[in-house]
Amino acid sequence: MSEDVVIAGAGPTGLLLAIELSLAGVRPLVLEALPERLPHNRANGLVGQVVRMLDRRGLYERIAGTPGPPAPAPQYMFGGLPLDLADLPDNPLYLLPVPQRQLEDVLEARARELGVPIRFGHRLTGLSQTADAATARVAGPDGEYELATAYLVGADGGHSATRKLAGIGFPGVSRDDSVSRSAHVHIPDELRDPATGGLRVPGHGVVPPFGYHRTEQGLFVYAPFPSGPPALNTLEWNDLDTEGEFDLAGMHASVRRVLGVDVGFTAPAGPGPHLLRRLVGGHTRIAETYRSGRVLLVGDAAHVHAAVGGPGLNLGLQDAINLGWKLAAALGGRDDLLETYQAERRPVGERVVTHTQAQSALIASGPQTTALRSVLAELLADRPARLRLAELLAGADVRYPAEPDAHPLAGRWAPDLVLRTETGPVRLAELTAAGRPLLVDLTRGHDLAAELAAGTGRVEVVSAAPIDGAPTAMLLRPDCYLAWASDSADPDPAERAALRAAAGRWLAARRVVEPVA
Repeated sequence: MSEDVVIAGAGPTGLLLAIELSLAGVRPLVLEALPERLPHNRANGLVGQVVRMLDRRGLYERIAGTPGPPAPAPQYMFGGLPLDLADLPDNPLYLLPVPQRQLEDVLEARARELGVPIRFGHRLTGLSQTADAATARVAGPDGEYELATAYLVGADGGHSATRKLAGIGFPGVSRDDSVSRSAHVHIPDELRDPATGGLRVPGHGVVPPFGYHRTEQGLFVYAPFPSGPPALNTLEWNDLDTEGEFDLAGMHASVRRVLGVDVGFTAPAGPGPHLLRRLVGGHTRIAETYRSGRVLLVGDAAHVHAAVGGPGLNLGLQDAINLGWKLAAALGGRDDLLETYQAERRPVGERVVTHTQAQSALIASGPQTTALRSVLAELLADRPARLRLAELLAGADVRYPAEPDAHPLAGRWAPDLVLRTETGPVRLAELTAAGRPLLVDLTRGHDLAAELAAGTGRVEVVSAAPIDGAPTAMLLRPDCYLAWASDSADPDPAERAALRAAAGRWLAARRVVEPVA
């Protein structure tokens, strides 16, 4: 086998998967069909649980460019309706406004630090597989060649060559009843509202920044990014004229139709590249299977959906986090763990498709939609409703399958805690950067590491003082979801047996128990 794992696609999802595999001791190779990165940004930020996950891998500060851990967002939106989160006691929604190109630069730098080779201009053209290996045919700058690999992962987007070559179906729907138009622009100072950061539109009012501003004619978004020129976006259902080349005059016309007035923006200064794009319709699809033999799919290769609410990178990057350690386990002989990848991640993809379809319905034109939005806005005055939607948007409501009698937190994201150790306080997120399983022992005896029998894998262990309202012990999988938890100051034999069972179920290969300094 020439390679442990070949990853097709060097976007954020493929790069993060390469990082995760490297942390697990696996040699990945990344192939990217493009000769170099695209100059424009397909996305402009991260929304949801993945922000905290990047913090737990020590990547948040590098991406954000600011010190300290992430903080929850005081407000967001659902279907273009404002979602006030400031009063939620445990706000789960985190944002990281960062251009995709910057995100890719950081992830690529981290992958290269870990020794990951990345080949730009190498396109997957063929695929065959046996029960034991996959063979990828690749066209590179110097000609065609073949790669034998234990596993091939498609992280190559919605038009995934990997998915097509593997013969994996991609059922769903495509619609052509809307047109989205986007452009980088220059906004004169007199149109900027210093109090809100929004856009002053004479004859219409102030449009808040980064929100979905809906009218009966369409949708308008003003995005004044901190670096680079601001962007405008429109979405229309009633004007589907896409004849001719799209230019700034076309953007002016679209804004005029949506807002009912002219807005005095001009072309941005500087060399660019500057966004100027028109897209017709959209797609909602999920792969029939996330795995076919030695081929697996992550990110947009496995699912595409509306961009409303910005869940795409949250979903795809968490696919990568879930898959990395399981692929490493499979290379060590634990294929049963790899089988859980689809079982855990496909329902999450279906959930995202559901809420993006719901949000798309809420931003559509027409008086019926206006009435629906009015009723929902009343419901969003209730804190429990806002918390429920915040958890949905963040992916914080995910619970992977657990045993019927398991602790309520089993299968859920490990809570953010500050642990009081003998050497001082330490955030839980500071203990997970290596991507290994972690046993947190806050019990009276601090003796739970003895329950980790041979064969349960390489586990890091930290002992600390009890924390009011928190579990007394937790076994974290490498993806920071809980395999086991306890509320007992001194777990009884049954709980200890459950810990041993969870370790045997979820932790793979060698036993090396290492206390955390």
